[in-house]
Amino acid sequence: MNALLDRSPGTVGAVRKKSRLKEISPVKVFSFILLLLATVLFIFPFYWIITGAFKVQTVATAIPPEWFPLKPTLQNWTDLFKNPVWRWTFNSFLIAFCEMIAVCMVSSLAGYVLAKKVFPGRKMIFTLFVAAMALPKQVILVPLFTMLADFGWVNTYWGLILPAIGWPFGVFLMKQFAQTIPGELMEAAKMDGCSEIRLFATIILPLLKPALGALAIFTFIASWNDYFSQLIMTRSTSMMTLPLGIATMQGEYTTNYGVMMAGAALASVPMIAIFLLFQKSFTQGITMGAVKG
Repeated sequence: MNALLDRSPGTVGAVRKKSRLKEISPVKVFSFILLLLATVLFIFPFYWIITGAFKVQTVATAIPPEWFPLKPTLQNWTDLFKNPVWRWTFNSFLIAFCEMIAVCMVSSLAGYVLAKKVFPGRKMIFTLFVAAMALPKQVILVPLFTMLADFGWVNTYWGLILPAIGWPFGVFLMKQFAQTIPGELMEAAKMDGCSEIRLFATIILPLLKPALGALAIFTFIASWNDYFSQLIMTRSTSMMTLPLGIATMQGEYTTNYGVMMAGAALASVPMIAIFLLFQKSFTQGITMGAVKG
């Protein structure tokens, strides 16, 4: 009889509830609170930009601040689109998209070769790629600008896209991920008469999809926010990118922060869209690529 009572639905539910309460430790509660605070901390600047885009100039710079626009206005967006914003957006998207495709293609090929092919100097080449990751872009900017000027590529799409194709981080990431591909799979494909090009296109490239998704996000965001290089390589207003064009709205003595925030909100939309598009493979590409070193 006692055994039957112990197995009643109420008793079983109480036991499960107690076990769940035991699993909620103070460490988990503290971790949850810490993550929640970090989330609010990272989201708040984006919230401030969005709300500031609908505030008038006097409210946007008021102290104490107005946390939510009580009298929202669209004047900031009207003033923003008085500039060639669509042209700047097109330039940013074209440059970032072309760099993303080119970097993924070149990095996947280079990473596969460095991970799976044996040839003299392979380790030295990979070491140079790793060392190049530590170099800031400003170090190579002067010789790069001189070379592009000799080619006549200053203030052109070629000069803005091609220097970013050989991104050392992309090669490093793809090489680390390609090392996780079983060599037996490649040997079996070659025994079946699969050529090298077909092996890479039909077997290796699909297996690299998670890493390619992560690399696509990194490349697009890095290119979209590459203010410094674009500032050096552009000369005309028609060749400006969106971040560069928004920066030119800042006056020498006064700045309309509402218009600036509207431009920043517009510039953040493509980055969010790219992340949401590739988010499924983002985490997998980062974690699996770190399995082997």
